[in-house]
Amino acid sequence: MLYLVRHCQTTGQEPDAPLTTAGTAQAETLAALLGGRGIQRIVSSTHLRARQSAQPLAARTGLPLETDGRLVERVLSTEPLPDWRERLLASWTDHDLAYPGGESGRVATARALAAIGEVLEAGPLPAAVVTHGNLLSLLLHALDGRPGFETWERLTNPDVFQVERQMASGGPAAATRWRVTRIWPG
Repeated sequence: MLYLVRHCQTTGQEPDAPLTTAGTAQAETLAALLGGRGIQRIVSSTHLRARQSAQPLAARTGLPLETDGRLVERVLSTEPLPDWRERLLASWTDHDLAYPGGESGRVATARALAAIGEVLEAGPLPAAVVTHGNLLSLLLHALDGRPGFETWERLTNPDVFQVERQMASGGPAAATRWRVTRIWPG
């Protein structure tokens, strides 16, 4: 089992943006929620807001906080986009669309799936994986087909999804199915 977590409330979008006071309190609530679920491994984006969101859980469980750069937020563009919401929506229509200096949804999804695939393969499980909103919505779309842009719009800070691998019929060559359940009370 895997828990996909969106970071807590933050002061900004820069990689070194810390959590707000409310975000710090949310991280404690997050630790309480996940602390009783037998978490065996914690992997976080390298961005400060994600690490700070995971730190109370690491302290509560006594587990090390691992980081993985593949879990950082998707860069939509390195150039200012005054109409960024419309551009983000367009990127859900065309998963290969990449703006200047940004990465396509397909590329971002591939790196995130590689990261969680390694967590699932290497274990131990259950594991908590802390990431960011756009990347999380891409992952959820890849895992269970939910609409990406609409899912992104509904995410909260933080947010938590329990991911369970379903036994597929048809033997080892059958496609993996996932059951994804939102467990954050917000």
